[in-house]
Amino acid sequence: MEVTRTFDILDRLNQNFPKDDILAGKQNGEWVTYSTGEYQRYVDYISYGLLSMGYKKGDKIATISNNRPEWNFVDLGMAQAGIVHVPIYPTISEEDYRYILRHSEVKAVIISNRNIFRKIRPVTRKTRKIKDIFSFDQVEGVRSWVNIIEAGRNHQDHYREQLKEIREDIDPDEMVTLIYTSGTTGAPKGVMLSHRNLVSNFITTSKAHKLGYAHRALSFLPLCHVYERMMNYHMQYKGISIYYAESLGSISRDLKEVKPHIFNTVPRLLEKVYDTILGRGKNLPYLQKATFFRAVNLGLKYRLDKPNRPWYNFKLKIARRLVFKKWKEALGGKDVIIVSGGAALQKRIEHAFWAAGIPIIEGYGLTETSPVIAVNHYDPLIAKLGTVGPVLENVEVKISHEGEILCKGPNVMLGYYKQPELTRQVIDRDGWFHTGDIGRLDEEGFLTITDRKKEMFKTSGGKYIAPQVIENKFKESFFIEQIMVIGENEKFASALISPNFEFLHDWCSMHKIRYRDNRELVRHPDVISRYQKEINKYNQEVGETEKIKRFRLVCEEWSADTGELSPTQKLKREVIHDKYGDLIDEIYQTRRKKNGKQLPTIQNLNVKSLRQGLKQRLENLLKNGPGK
Repeated sequence: MEVTRTFDILDRLNQNFPKDDILAGKQNGEWVTYSTGEYQRYVDYISYGLLSMGYKKGDKIATISNNRPEWNFVDLGMAQAGIVHVPIYPTISEEDYRYILRHSEVKAVIISNRNIFRKIRPVTRKTRKIKDIFSFDQVEGVRSWVNIIEAGRNHQDHYREQLKEIREDIDPDEMVTLIYTSGTTGAPKGVMLSHRNLVSNFITTSKAHKLGYAHRALSFLPLCHVYERMMNYHMQYKGISIYYAESLGSISRDLKEVKPHIFNTVPRLLEKVYDTILGRGKNLPYLQKATFFRAVNLGLKYRLDKPNRPWYNFKLKIARRLVFKKWKEALGGKDVIIVSGGAALQKRIEHAFWAAGIPIIEGYGLTETSPVIAVNHYDPLIAKLGTVGPVLENVEVKISHEGEILCKGPNVMLGYYKQPELTRQVIDRDGWFHTGDIGRLDEEGFLTITDRKKEMFKTSGGKYIAPQVIENKFKESFFIEQIMVIGENEKFASALISPNFEFLHDWCSMHKIRYRDNRELVRHPDVISRYQKEINKYNQEVGETEKIKRFRLVCEEWSADTGELSPTQKLKREVIHDKYGDLIDEIYQTRRKKNGKQLPTIQNLNVKSLRQGLKQRLENLLKNGPGK
């Protein structure tokens, strides 16, 4: 059957892919599965229940929850009743909760657990339009989501015809969801997406691989983010069973239990997996370690665009048997496809995993484009490493004279909620969406992303620097967890570095370096010297203008919880710049204004007068002795 609205997936599933485990989640440590028939019934009960409670087409309901099968029940239950779904990250600040809940005008909130309730309760008390709060888990003082199910079951006969009429009346171009971008600067923006936006995206991207009814996916990225959500629909459209991980901390165990054939991730998580694998390799006995790193180095030379010589293929076959086979076992043991998005993927990781027989399909897009604009292919005869793949068949892309990627197609958002002027700034009169990313298209239509337009900066010498490319290179170091390149309007590029503290602590233990805490650790001369060696090493791989001339280590680990990273693990550059202003001043030997006055800097001091003053003091000391 034809799918034109998100909830049409249910009819397609029941007609083409009936199965006992289309969705699964853990309860009390055990996997609980739901059949396609149960899925349909729960969705209908949610629709009937919400209608019986007085919610109507056009109303907005927010969810703040971890990944779980119930999320799908309420998502499609709202969609087929014409209610707009507003999914919100569980990890954002109280200030962002306040802004989103008020700006979106939601009338109800469905949460996952007690911790979320504690975070949002001070906000919901002061938000008059919110009349109901429901919870998936049992929370004292909060109505259970089961109340909606029971209301739907009890009133299904009364609302069956009404729901049928609403479903038939829903146009594919109507807004189905309002997603607030986490953003790296400013207040969140409400992105209005229609059924057509999402449906066109998951149908077109479904052609990137041949998995289907007999396969399983593991889901652990937040469903409130458009990337995982679209892929969630994508899997269901193809009849792939979806198992939801308990948490990010349980992924390793869940991989072994589920044995998935596909999962979605972001580059930062892949980097951590890769670094962990290499870290374990370093601890192997000598002969095994030698074999391990020969295989890794072989993998780094893997290419798709050049026919590998027979001798290379022979060595790779042995490496896959001796080393890379264990990589697959750690990911569940199946022939697995990894889908990567949200940020640029490091080339070393892409090459190594493809060499291991684990293809990584890298894609590119934004919340405003539902999200995919281009995606690579799992077939090595079609894919191109180092690119994000060909542009989707129903999407147009062109590169502006400034190098910016412009996009047009059914995936482009309806606009920003309540912000028409902001919408006009990003979607021009001809319908082209300005992505803010810099890239290039090759002759075969494959897209390569080089950097964020907004993140590029110019040094005082007039040279442009694309920080993301440099940062990805330096993050190949085991010592570096995160790095932010700075230097706008300065003579040279520098960096703030958040160390990989787990690795650094082990290194300090091996070298008998004593320290009381991380604050003292990052100032230790031996540690700074070791990091300088890393900087020197990777400086050889970048251009002269891009070399890191100075750096400072910070004593904190950057994360979304502490505010330095967005929920999708992107650097919040303004936040970091403000937080470490003193370190930046120290790097460039400047001082910020205080009380409206510019404080003295080393450059502003009269060096000649300083020397004369010191000379005079020394002469007085020698002539008159101390105390004069």
